Amino acid sequence: MGHDWILDVLTDLKTYAQMNGLPALAVQLDDTALVAEAEIASPVEGKTFGIPGKHAAPGRLDRTAGIS
Repeated sequence: MGHDWILDVLTDLKTYAQMNGLPALAVQLDDTALVAEAEIASPVEGKTFGIPGKHAAPGRLDRTAGIS
């Protein structure tokens, strides 16, 4: 089963936030899903990485990197 289930949970939470007037939470959950996808796909367990971009900080994914 792995960790893929967490992406479904994050998607459900984001949908709820969007439908219930919580736009900032929806955006944050979108960011959180990007982090989860990156960590799940990471070949080295326990290692995380960020994708550098114009607004990226060390250890953070940049939403402007075009990952979806």
